Amino acid sequence: MKCFFPVLSCLAVLGVVSAQRHVAVQEGPLYRTEGSHITIWCNVSGYQGPSEQNFQWSIYLPSAPEREVQIISTVDSSFPYAIYTQRVRGGKIYVERVQGNSALLHITDLQARDAGEYECHTPNTDERYFGSYSAKMNLVVIPDTLQTTAVPQTLHKVEQDPLELTCEVATETLQHSHLSVAWLRQRGGEKPAEVISLSRDFVLHSSSEYTQRQSLGEVRLDKLGSTTFRLTIFHLQPSDQGEFYCEAAEWIQDPDGSWYAMTRKRSEGTVVNVQPTDKEFTVRLETEKRLYTVGEQVEFRCILEAQNVPDRYFAVSWAFNSSLIASMGPNAVPVLNSEFTHREARGQLKVAKESDGVFVLKIYHLRQEDSGKYNCRVTEREKTVTGEFIDKESKRPKNIPIIVLPIKSSISVEVASNASVILEGENLHFSCSIRMAGRPQGRFSVVWQLVDRQNRRSNIMWLDRDGTVQPGASYWERSSFGGVQMEQVQPNSFSLGIFNSRKEDEGQYECHVTEWVRAVDGEWQIVGERRASTPISITALETGFAVTAISRTPGVTYSDSFDLQCIIKPHYPARVPVSVTWRFQPVGTLEFHDLVTFTRDGGVQWGDRSSSFRTRTAIEKAESSNNVRLSISRASDTEAGKYQCVAELWRRNYNNTWTRLAERTSNLLEIRVLQPVTKLQVSKSKRTLTLVENRPIQLSCSVKSQTSQNSHFAVLWYVHKPSDADGKLILKTTHSSAFEYGTYAEEEGLRARLQFERHVSGGLFSLTVQRAEVSDSGSYYCHVEEWLLSPNYAWYKLAEEVSGRTEVTVKQPDSRLRLSQAQGNLSVLETQQVQLECVVLNRTSAASQLVVEWFVWKPNHPERETVARLSREATFHYGEQAAKNNLKGRLHLESPSPGVYRLFIQNVAVQDSGTYSCRVEEWLPSPSGVWYKRAEDTAGQMAVTIMRPDAALQVDMVVPNATVSKKAAFQLDCSIVSRSSQDSRFAVAWYSLRTKAGGERDGPGLGEQEEEGDEEEEEEEDPMERMALLSVGPDVVFGPEGSPWEGRLRFQRLSPLLYRLTVLQASPQDTGNYSCRVEEWLPSPQKEWYRLTEEESAPIGIRVLDTSSTLQSIICSNDALFYFVFFYPFPIFGILIITILLVRFKSRNSSKNSDGKNGVPLLWIKEPHLNYSPTCLEPPVLSIHPGAID
Repeated sequence: MKCFFPVLSCLAVLGVVSAQRHVAVQEGPLYRTEGSHITIWCNVSGYQGPSEQNFQWSIYLPSAPEREVQIISTVDSSFPYAIYTQRVRGGKIYVERVQGNSALLHITDLQARDAGEYECHTPNTDERYFGSYSAKMNLVVIPDTLQTTAVPQTLHKVEQDPLELTCEVATETLQHSHLSVAWLRQRGGEKPAEVISLSRDFVLHSSSEYTQRQSLGEVRLDKLGSTTFRLTIFHLQPSDQGEFYCEAAEWIQDPDGSWYAMTRKRSEGTVVNVQPTDKEFTVRLETEKRLYTVGEQVEFRCILEAQNVPDRYFAVSWAFNSSLIASMGPNAVPVLNSEFTHREARGQLKVAKESDGVFVLKIYHLRQEDSGKYNCRVTEREKTVTGEFIDKESKRPKNIPIIVLPIKSSISVEVASNASVILEGENLHFSCSIRMAGRPQGRFSVVWQLVDRQNRRSNIMWLDRDGTVQPGASYWERSSFGGVQMEQVQPNSFSLGIFNSRKEDEGQYECHVTEWVRAVDGEWQIVGERRASTPISITALETGFAVTAISRTPGVTYSDSFDLQCIIKPHYPARVPVSVTWRFQPVGTLEFHDLVTFTRDGGVQWGDRSSSFRTRTAIEKAESSNNVRLSISRASDTEAGKYQCVAELWRRNYNNTWTRLAERTSNLLEIRVLQPVTKLQVSKSKRTLTLVENRPIQLSCSVKSQTSQNSHFAVLWYVHKPSDADGKLILKTTHSSAFEYGTYAEEEGLRARLQFERHVSGGLFSLTVQRAEVSDSGSYYCHVEEWLLSPNYAWYKLAEEVSGRTEVTVKQPDSRLRLSQAQGNLSVLETQQVQLECVVLNRTSAASQLVVEWFVWKPNHPERETVARLSREATFHYGEQAAKNNLKGRLHLESPSPGVYRLFIQNVAVQDSGTYSCRVEEWLPSPSGVWYKRAEDTAGQMAVTIMRPDAALQVDMVVPNATVSKKAAFQLDCSIVSRSSQDSRFAVAWYSLRTKAGGERDGPGLGEQEEEGDEEEEEEEDPMERMALLSVGPDVVFGPEGSPWEGRLRFQRLSPLLYRLTVLQASPQDTGNYSCRVEEWLPSPQKEWYRLTEEESAPIGIRVLDTSSTLQSIICSNDALFYFVFFYPFPIFGILIITILLVRFKSRNSSKNSDGKNGVPLLWIKEPHLNYSPTCLEPPVLSIHPGAID
């Protein structure tokens, strides 16, 4: 830290504060087993440039520690060497990018040859090289020697039997490793449950299902010797049934201190079937009798019936009225509840075990409070290996109730009442008299109880032995208001008074007397109880309560009067009030409303909706009865309807409140107010109307006759569609000339298109539907209502009638859409452009919109597929074919003129071939502005064929036949004379052509065979054997070198079209013919490379001589010397001969003036064809032909 700040200051002054790249790889060596999945991490820090760095992995094999073998790269797909290419492409070796600066190398199926030193390299992205760019680590691949074996078997066990299973786990790994062993249970399709396991740190563990049993020692895992692991389950349970197997894992500690499971194996399984044992048992409770007297003894016996009771453990508990008395465990030691402990201490109670299956509860001195329900409960327990008990099944028999009676008493009780039948509201008086045979033994407590008709008992009032009077819970409030009273009239006589009785007071009245005496210990005890009762019947006030409504004038006309009477039965005394209400339901309504009410206190109360009745209605009530009469004058249609009277019966309560006991509703009285007879008639004539869209629909409705000159009309216009059951309302004009649009007008948007007119004559109405649509077709009619003014100046509907129907049919314009049906064939080369034209020759309307869709039929594909679609909104959409063939971005659409659509497919590929056509949909606007498809047509088909370029590849071996000496080098040049495209790539391979065994040729490339022999060899099987020297792929990936030339080949690319292979250290075995084969690769429009053609050059001959050379070999091996010795003398010699002949000819002509044959001068000399064949590989040929000398 002391040196840090000075150095930092210096760096700041010099301006050299920059990050240093550092590459780190997982620390090695790592030991992994064959066949396992390994990951090696690598990260880089301190770098500059993009946040996402690239990684390249290489290996240095132990057999060639200095030679780098490239495995995989995140940036270059051609990075892997051939031995790793297949595994990388198959996904068995891949790089997982964790972050931008961190990655994991995955090898899924590790092989022994993968051992070596791995290097992680990160290509430079910094401005300058500064730091480390790679890091190395060692990977050791060891054999997988872990073995986990167990004997497969099927065991049949019984519940509680022990189970022992053994498993052999062994490994021969030389490195220091740890083992973990686990026993698991598999049942059906369930997830395996871990029974018990031993971790690599020698820690035992179990799943939640076996944790408790392991802690109790029921489940154990023991190691016997060095390789045997034993599972023990001491007491099997039915839930243990399943297949048991052991699973082992071998762990090794990596240099970073973490543990890694190199391999994991599981053994064969053992199927264990567990048969449950019969653990059922029954319990019953017995006693001699159920009725006892105070001081007697009682004995309860709890009898257990089960198999092997002495070998099992049971606990018993005794209960009284569900409260615990005592409990006894398997050790037969009773533990009593604190309430009964003192009774046992005084010898009044005993709990004991009589035998293995019999348990006894004895009470020696019963008390009256011992009356109740007794029971015992038996619970089976299971003893674990640690001596602890676990509760299992528990059972108990039915309760046994006993009654403990007190000492008998000699008293008797009598009850009397003032009446046995009364009317509700009257008072009741009861007396209870006690008679004794001798002198009183103590005191009395008296309880008055009521037992109703449902046999329910309730306490009215009681007087305890100390003279305190208390009312029952349900009579507490009535008693506080004086409605219920009890008193002791004499020492042996008690009275009960109930005032203002109610119907629920009816029943059996019982006087319950209890005699008490004081015991020796000073406590009061019951010595006797007596009871007596008397029945009381109470007639309810509403019994027979009924009401009847009558009228003598059920039918009246306007302005007449009518009377209604309400008769109530029976006749009640004045203390019982009755309220009466007249109710009215007007015609055409479903609910009644109150008109007027006679209240229970004699008042009159008008209803909220009775204002129209008050001035014309009289109401009176008879003094001698509760009958009520209603008189209505000047009747009109508002008084027409149903009348009824409602009577309510009331009772005054003990707290001066009122209770409505009953309500009765009379029969209905229907009063009809008749209207005048109607004379309404509407025209019933029918007509048919057919028109084209956008024209108006004229509808009329005529009233021929009416009831009165003052009649008003409401007109409802309807339309009926064939799909509807009833007509739908379009428009309604009320009698007051108000307009109401119907649901059909709202749903179909007709409001803006409707026009209604009422003519001056008053009886003629018309409706016009503007801009008719096809959906407006249907059957139209009108519904007329006639309205008149009632006597109370309210309008009422007198009559209604329906007119005849007008059948309206609205048609669409006739379709005139027509497309060009021209068909054709088109062939183009790849990467060019295809134009598909779709011409609309005619259309239905100039205002229509078109939807244009192009589709294609592919070869061997019967279904057509959509290429593109132009919607009527001029939106261009790609079809499914565009996604398949990557057409997006290559499609272009234009419309140079209306009705002409051109689709261009750019940069076409072979897979774009097919039969294309277009389909056009014509859409028209409806009068409401909604577009609909009117017509569609399909154009002629265009067969498009996409061809690849013609192959123009030509290859030549530039180097001529050659003879080289041993240990020298010779070159094989491969020249590409012409190619098919400037974008081509080439794959080049050199081959050696040798004669197969048994061939006729002595040596390759000697040129000794005649032409006839060559023709015979072409007809026969090729006697040549091909051996590859070296191949270079189009992606510049080198293939393996041929074994005879391995390490002696040098490849050069002198130019894009010239490749050279140099063979070093030539030997006589290299003598032979050589050729090169070139494959031409072109990119498809989708940037995928494909092989277009291949061409092989003519062979050239190479002869390799031994170190000792002859004159012939020296001359033949040197081209300049060869031509100087064998070629150049012949033309010189020929020219010399010609010159001599010319000189002689001229001299002879001049001297002798002689002519040639037939007088023609000799202009040229015909020499025979001259061939010279020395013993070299390909001797030159000299030919002199006529006319060669001018």
